Amino acid sequence: MAILVNKDSKVVVQGITGREGSFHTKLMIEYGTKIVAGVTPGKGGSEVHGIPVYDSIESAMKEHEIDASIIFVPANFALSAVYEAIDAGLSPIVVITEGIPVWDTMKFVNKAKSKGLCIIGPNCPGIIVPEETKIGIMPGHVFTKGDVAIISRSGTLTYEVAQICSLNGLGQSVVIGLGGDPIRGLTIPEALKMLESDPETKKIVIIGEIGGTEEEEAAELIKKGEITKPTVAYIAGATIKRTGVSFGHAGAIILGEKGKPETKIKAFQEAGVPVVRFPHEIPDALKEL
Repeated sequence: MAILVNKDSKVVVQGITGREGSFHTKLMIEYGTKIVAGVTPGKGGSEVHGIPVYDSIESAMKEHEIDASIIFVPANFALSAVYEAIDAGLSPIVVITEGIPVWDTMKFVNKAKSKGLCIIGPNCPGIIVPEETKIGIMPGHVFTKGDVAIISRSGTLTYEVAQICSLNGLGQSVVIGLGGDPIRGLTIPEALKMLESDPETKKIVIIGEIGGTEEEEAAELIKKGEITKPTVAYIAGATIKRTGVSFGHAGAIILGEKGKPETKIKAFQEAGVPVVRFPHEIPDALKEL
């Protein structure tokens, strides 16, 4: 069984009647994801792609067994939607929505952690266990079944690296798009700890970014021997030299020495983790481990 989700995970889509929610619900169903219900307040009683819609998670759970949630609710309503999923005890809660105020994210991340629930995101592509289930917006066709786990702060690079690995015969056990916001639920160190105990995962790829200190913290875990699985790292934005500026992702902010690509690369190298310069070098680096 893969970490967090598997082929039996039953999913509710919050914001299913919206354009994005409806579009991605169809793709998730086609991939094989067990979507059992949708929630949009005021739209209860309708259907989207044959999935019954309810006014609340509470009313959906009276009719269905639900494990996880994916959220497409607009940013200004996201806090209450995530709270609703947390109160229902769902996990993981995959928050696709971008542009959520940092203060709102801090509130729901802390609330979820206090209840031992996992949030992936916000502003993320989600999670996929290839050929089993996809709770997210990633293009399913680039992923293949295997034993390499990919955890990534970048959305598009997640797909690119998965496709490069797939084309080189390196299938994936699980791929998690953590999202690019400065405050997020699941972090790189937390994901690594989960993967360490996952029997399906034999090797790990970390796609980091400039900004923040998660990569350094991950390197420290590896250095201490808490993570023993062979790992390869790639840092996006490594050629950027400016500081105090947000680059593309809200989380990619360099402040002083913290968040610089050099410090991340050095931390990984000191932990014995090969750091590749370009995504296309990842398969060869994995094969050498």
